[in-house]
Amino acid sequence: MYKLEADSRHSDMRTSSSAEAHEQLPLLLKAPYRPRLGCYPTRTHTEFRLFCPRAKAVYVEIFESYEQEKGTRYAMNPNGNDIWQITLEGNFFGKLYGYRIQPPSQEYFYRSRDTNFLIADPYSKAVVTRNHYLQHPRTLITQDEAFDWENDTFVCPDDIRDLVIYEAHIKDLTSHESADTQWPGTYKGFADPNARGGINHLKKMGVNAVELLPLHKFAYFEPPHNEPIADGIINTWNVYGRNYWGYMTSFFFAPETIFATDGSTEPGAVVGRTQKAARELKELVKALHKNGITVILDVVFNHVSQYDLNPFKLIDKSYYFRLTEEGHYLSHSGCGNDFKTEAPMARQLIVDSILYWMKEYHIDGFRFDLANLIDRETLQLIRQEAEKINPNVVLIAEPWGGGYDPVGFSNIGWASWNDQIRNGVKGSDPQNSKGFIFGHWHWESSREGLENFLSGTLLGHSNGRYHSSEHCVNYLESHDGYTLGDFIRIGLDPSKAAKKHKRNEITPLNPAELRTAKLAALYLLASQGVPLIHAGQEWARTKVVEPVPGIKDGYAGHLDHNSYEKDNETNYLDFNHARVNRELVSYYKGLISLRLKSPALRKSKPDALIFWNYHDSLHITLQIKGEGSGDPYDYIVTLNGNPHGMHRIPLPQGAWEVVVSPDMAHHEGFDVAAEYLSVESGSGYILRKKRTGENK
Repeated sequence: MYKLEADSRHSDMRTSSSAEAHEQLPLLLKAPYRPRLGCYPTRTHTEFRLFCPRAKAVYVEIFESYEQEKGTRYAMNPNGNDIWQITLEGNFFGKLYGYRIQPPSQEYFYRSRDTNFLIADPYSKAVVTRNHYLQHPRTLITQDEAFDWENDTFVCPDDIRDLVIYEAHIKDLTSHESADTQWPGTYKGFADPNARGGINHLKKMGVNAVELLPLHKFAYFEPPHNEPIADGIINTWNVYGRNYWGYMTSFFFAPETIFATDGSTEPGAVVGRTQKAARELKELVKALHKNGITVILDVVFNHVSQYDLNPFKLIDKSYYFRLTEEGHYLSHSGCGNDFKTEAPMARQLIVDSILYWMKEYHIDGFRFDLANLIDRETLQLIRQEAEKINPNVVLIAEPWGGGYDPVGFSNIGWASWNDQIRNGVKGSDPQNSKGFIFGHWHWESSREGLENFLSGTLLGHSNGRYHSSEHCVNYLESHDGYTLGDFIRIGLDPSKAAKKHKRNEITPLNPAELRTAKLAALYLLASQGVPLIHAGQEWARTKVVEPVPGIKDGYAGHLDHNSYEKDNETNYLDFNHARVNRELVSYYKGLISLRLKSPALRKSKPDALIFWNYHDSLHITLQIKGEGSGDPYDYIVTLNGNPHGMHRIPLPQGAWEVVVSPDMAHHEGFDVAAEYLSVESGSGYILRKKRTGENK
């Protein structure tokens, strides 16, 4: 046996105090001057302010309605700081506007296209659009509405490791008929107290945090399949012409309107005429908070929407984007354009957006897509300014994008997604690179690495990435890639990757699949750090490509590993399947409950973790001393990834309660083990024993 020793490189950064944590980070930045931008209406006058550094002239154009083709134009005035502004007398509530810019020349670096399109305000709090790949957006001038938050405040623990995060899409949890809501696919449906899906499912599972896929107004429509558009672009890749997941942000201050009860995805429809999206999203956040659920938004600042009339591309391409010497967009994001986050006004927009969503919508935290493309100064400023509003704000990075740097994020006190545990435990490819739960070794993993994953993937040890388990967000499934259930189905039977399936036929797990899914769940929820579960993971959700009338998808009937474009039952959660695989659902519920009641299973100090040595490198046992975490119990976690061998292990003296076995998991003990424990192949246990005066 040996202890995982702590050292200065991976000591916990927030276990004592936030101030001590900051002492280990670079000095805090001086907040830069941030001019006020956007539209500021009152009943007597309205002020418009736009940053546009190289324009020869800028006009604001006011419309009485969205359908009005030509509005009234007013010349704006430069104020000497590259900001154009004008104050108009009168009441403009309910009207729409946009900007017309006279560029300095036909310089290619200035605009992404030479057009006379109206440019919506990049600081739009509400935007009206047409369901078309260009969106044709116009900013809606809204009146601040009184919203009764009922004394709502942020719901964030002092320690992020006290969270169990559930990643979800608004429509995934509300659109299928089994979700049983009268408002499918909406914020209101998610908050429906009588629904089977949405918030009630989160409560049923016992999770205490939800990470919602992007809700900033995004470009839902992509160009029609195989039809040429401007700039010679032809959509040859997306037969659906949709961007369902929302990772194509158009406006960073406006909520997505297709999720409102007056929203629509019908081609050509006009959406966003009312403020229902804002009201209904606030109601959802309030309802989640009332149930003790932390709300985290997935935000995309590394690039912007690709094909619509994105304001940044039309205001000043070279200022807001990273370009080649020839003036073409860089695309380390893989999404067509990389946002120049280091540009001062781009940085201001990002920080302003984060603070706005915290103040206006009471958002508790953010997950940053491809965060390695955001410059470090901006990342540090985000944390510095956000913590002034909520000292416990949750900040999580996806630590890649033009590189891979989870260590760098941990250096500045950020948490990030842990792909090391994902790859080591399940693998990176279900046919060619499987992991521990299949009795295989992922190419970059080792026995010591598998142990370190349970410890929080700490620096100074194999596969280490984090100074503290507080920075480690563990996951085995997310919106990207195969679901964990489908990964297991293919991993155990590779022929399933090539076959066509019917959803109801492939959903039920066979005994081997169920055993493997339970082992994966146990490993994830027994690991130090912060666990993240993707929606439907708890019943081994399958994503069989749903045939859609009029759409020729050659993969229909196959298991999908990239469902970003499918607004259909490929993605919608069928809650009837929770009954089909209810044994796995019950197992997840038991593990979640046990974890949240057992501090030692989530936030023990490294020196409280003791690993036992075995000849079989696929058998891992961890003994946890609970005293340092305030837990009244000590624990034994034992995981046998060897599919061919059972192990009989000696136990320390005394009677040990069984709280997790291959059959069930519960926060209360349901069996007792003493002297020896037999650990079946491909399975695991958690035992605990309350400390007495003799073993404290």
